[in-house]
Amino acid sequence: MLRITFATSLTLLLAACGGDGADSPSTQAPPPPAVKRLLAGGTTAASAMTSAQASRFLAQATFGPNAEGIADVAASGPAAWIDTQFKLPQTLHRTMYEQLAATLPSGEKAGAGEFYASFWHQAMRGEDQLRQRVTFALSQIFVVSMQDGTVANYPRGVATYYDTLATHAFGNYRELLEAVALHPMMGLYLSHLRNRKETGTQVPDENFAREVMQLFTIGLYELNPDGSRRTANGRYIDTYGRDDVAGLAKVFTGWSWGGPDKIGHRFYGAMPDPNRDWLPMQNYPDMHSSSDKQFLGQRVAGGGSGEADLKVALDTLFKHPNVGPFFGRQLIQRLVKSNPSPAYIARVSAAFADNGSGVRGDMRAVIRAVLLDPEARDAAIPAYKLREPVLRLANWLRAFDARSASGRYRVGNLDDPLEGIGQSPMRAPSVFNYYRPGYAPPRTEIAYSGLVAPEMQIAGEPSVTGYLNFMQTAIQFGIGSGRDITANYSAAAALASQPAKLVEHVGLLMLNGTMSQRLRKRMLAAVESVPQPAPTGYNDGAVENGKNSRVYAAVFLAMASPEYIVQR
Repeated sequence: MLRITFATSLTLLLAACGGDGADSPSTQAPPPPAVKRLLAGGTTAASAMTSAQASRFLAQATFGPNAEGIADVAASGPAAWIDTQFKLPQTLHRTMYEQLAATLPSGEKAGAGEFYASFWHQAMRGEDQLRQRVTFALSQIFVVSMQDGTVANYPRGVATYYDTLATHAFGNYRELLEAVALHPMMGLYLSHLRNRKETGTQVPDENFAREVMQLFTIGLYELNPDGSRRTANGRYIDTYGRDDVAGLAKVFTGWSWGGPDKIGHRFYGAMPDPNRDWLPMQNYPDMHSSSDKQFLGQRVAGGGSGEADLKVALDTLFKHPNVGPFFGRQLIQRLVKSNPSPAYIARVSAAFADNGSGVRGDMRAVIRAVLLDPEARDAAIPAYKLREPVLRLANWLRAFDARSASGRYRVGNLDDPLEGIGQSPMRAPSVFNYYRPGYAPPRTEIAYSGLVAPEMQIAGEPSVTGYLNFMQTAIQFGIGSGRDITANYSAAAALASQPAKLVEHVGLLMLNGTMSQRLRKRMLAAVESVPQPAPTGYNDGAVENGKNSRVYAAVFLAMASPEYIVQR
């Protein structure tokens, strides 16, 4: 098979969007009635959305739209769909991890591969898609990474950390914050597991104390409800200082492995409980600081328990006025668009502050506010956001009902930008995620305009080339160990003799009904150029190959196009 060089990849990208000129999406005619309800098109008396609107919503709220999901959302509307999703039970990654581990050959040890398998299985097949998608977003805010060698030693623990994020994705932010702070994988990653009180010249580890403020709750500068920075005398106002970090670090002393007792050996890691990789950390009184603790205007008198000190600290952070706009902006960026307006951030921040019943931090209210906001739902307001590699791959897998023949979903590490896609779940390079929320490509119009494009931080010549090469092979032959995860193109292949309908079908699933006329013409010409042998009764294989080749061309050109890479 032809391998794509960087120059070729750029040519394909430009060709797919019809050259290097800017192109605005054309007005969409209702899709023709081609594939049952999926291409029913337009609205009916019972429909709340068009198929294109439903596909666009699902691109934000799930790991990608499929025919069934588009039909459901078009019929019920996004609000009802969200309510239904809130009621679906959670499927634990730890369960699948342990099931896969139990079936390994004798002497083979479970590792990161079993977590990846569970991740991709749920991303592809999970019914609770809203929980799946929000959890992935949370994993990029509350970062734990298997690129850290110590964390990588506990892959089951990583699976349970991901489960913890999923458990609290629809709960309350305060409970999410505590669950994150006490998970042993976060304790290992940000080094407050085995953190000891100050003695002599020894001071408590300050890593988690700093990051829980900077990255998880309040950020570096005081914010207005709309996310803009507050100023005093023409300068931004810091949210915390050096003394706040030192004071908060004392709160996070004495926390270490969970287990049936609190003896010193267990604190240091000896006598390990068999489930210590997922049991919440417990506080060891002898190791907890007994001195006064001052941070963010709070003073906690010395001598209290570790649990009591933790409650005061997390309550203080949770009640800080920055949390709503700080967290809300990042959730918008992960799900909907890179540059939300101040008004959009303010509306989400207001939902965080009060869910309508006087409850602060209600994640369901925040999720509704993010996904149902006019700025998210109005297609006339482009929600530009680069689709990161994991989302592109998951979108394709879901759109075409991919399944693992073995049932094991062994995808593996995809970090390599040339041989993989340049990104794997739970393998961010640092606590700052794969990319920073405020990243703007230097010396670009984006940067000069004061805008950001976070996902561009992991986009470059190797990753562009690698992505196209990877997908060219994956679309036709599948992915995973033995390429046993393959797409089902039966619905698309049924349209191969009707190229216009095939292009519409692929465009609805992959481009969410926002395809420009220029791209449509290019894709149609490419599909029509693929020979389609006439059936003779003796050439069934050639006829089938012709149909599939047209599908492969349409899917690849869609996924190579800038219109797909930049989610609208």
